[in-house]
Amino acid sequence: MNIPHPGPLAPPLPARRRRHRPGRLATTAALLLAALPAAAQVPPEVIARALSLAGEAAAALAPKDARVATVPGALDPRLTLAPCGRVEPYLISGAPVWGASRVGLRCTDGHARWNVSLPVTVQVWAPAVVAMSALPAGARLAESQLGRAEVDWAAAASPAFDAPQPLVGRGLSRPVAAGQALRTSDLQARQWFAPGDSVRVVAAGAGYTVTGEGEALGPGFEGQPARVRTESGRVLVGRPVGDHCIEVSL
Repeated sequence: MNIPHPGPLAPPLPARRRRHRPGRLATTAALLLAALPAAAQVPPEVIARALSLAGEAAAALAPKDARVATVPGALDPRLTLAPCGRVEPYLISGAPVWGASRVGLRCTDGHARWNVSLPVTVQVWAPAVVAMSALPAGARLAESQLGRAEVDWAAAASPAFDAPQPLVGRGLSRPVAAGQALRTSDLQARQWFAPGDSVRVVAAGAGYTVTGEGEALGPGFEGQPARVRTESGRVLVGRPVGDHCIEVSL
């Protein structure tokens, strides 16, 4: 049997050369970096500057010789941020100066600009009036029950007291523990006058103030609106501000 000769083999096809794409490796590296958690994109020195900003703002409103401490929180671990050559911290307008707050971090030198907020806790340590022993709600405060200790003034929104005199004779609206700082929110509202009492009416308008006398139509508690009838028979609503005194805005 004659087997036909296959003839000369065809030359192999030249290998297909992959075109080089400039910047491909750099782009891949950037994508990998962008996938890192947000905390990896913020240098420690930037966090330190952010805490310093928060501390300076808190110190401006703190009692004399207060000790301010700033404790950083953690950025949201779900955030992924693009690489950035310069991250600037800044104070966020409207954010609390004391207690739980936030400091802004923004990228000012990067392919993709971003702006995030870092949670911070600002503590303001200074002497304040504290209860020397546990006291129940309704107790009337005496100076012998009050002492002083270093407390975190920023631990609550209600302000603490730096002297005992304004507290003497005030009633407690809630129980307080021994060593606890006494704050405005712990005190019962003062009653400045009773229904039927004669009261001094201070009416303030745009650039003028008028005073007169009136009769209270209800109790006058601190922080609560009260009604008063003037000598002319007009009924006004105002804010009790002192003993037998009410302030009305016109």
